[in-house]
Amino acid sequence: MDPRRLLIFRTVVRNGSIGAGARELGWTQPAVSQHLAALEKEVGTQLLLRSSSGITPTEAGARLALHAEAISAQLHAAEEELADITALRRGTVKFGTFPSAAAVLLPPVLARLAETAPDLDVTFEELEPPDAIPAVREGELDLALVFRYPCSDIGDEGTLEWTPLMEDRVMVVLPAEHPRAQDPELVLGDLAEEPWIAGCERCRANLLSSARRAGFTPKVRHSTDDSIVVQRLITHGGGVALMPETTLEAAPPRDDLVVRHLPDLDDRMIGLLNRRGALSIPAVAALKDALVAQTTERLATAVMI
Repeated sequence: MDPRRLLIFRTVVRNGSIGAGARELGWTQPAVSQHLAALEKEVGTQLLLRSSSGITPTEAGARLALHAEAISAQLHAAEEELADITALRRGTVKFGTFPSAAAVLLPPVLARLAETAPDLDVTFEELEPPDAIPAVREGELDLALVFRYPCSDIGDEGTLEWTPLMEDRVMVVLPAEHPRAQDPELVLGDLAEEPWIAGCERCRANLLSSARRAGFTPKVRHSTDDSIVVQRLITHGGGVALMPETTLEAAPPRDDLVVRHLPDLDDRMIGLLNRRGALSIPAVAALKDALVAQTTERLATAVMI
């Protein structure tokens, strides 16, 4: 059954005549009559009784008119729902990011969206870049906040759209009693003989790459992604570590630790990944815009460690 003819039939029944229905539709009366005749042929029974005073639905026509009203209501609801999404009154965005960004950047972004788009539903999953990238590529996430080091192997990440947002300085973290902790001339090579604590896959790669440039291979004693564990290990003589500023903001350094930025360390870049074309979806674009605004504000008010 042609749904367009059902809606024409509904309009005619509501107006009480073919002529009045045609005027509401903006069509000619013969065109409307042709559609009604085709609908009656399609259903196999007469739907309207015609007279000089207008039309009256038959029993079958009255039943069909109820269904036509329900279909019209469903179409109207669909139009409203799509209008809500397009106007950003509603919508769902599947978002993923790594732990320190989830702690530092995500909460103020969600607070911002609560004001600008209160019915936007952002679902969040904590993922390191190697897991977030395929999740975006396969459509499990709409948007992911990830980080890259200069040594990072882009791989599948290169098939997605990348929006750089902010540099995240990489710091060396030492025990306060370390003999070089306060040395203004300290460089990475001076720590060649120290035991090291390595983090996630990309952070470990950055440590190895930085150490190689400095002329040594680090002795990695421990591996953990937990920044609290890293700090506790350093405090108790477990080694030294490289930690980004966002990680240290999420878990502020203990008083018995020293945090230094060395001239021979590469910083990492934090940015957004999405499938091509995803930013044309208003809800996804709204989350992206909120993240851009948040990182821009951070850069404007940054206080270096």
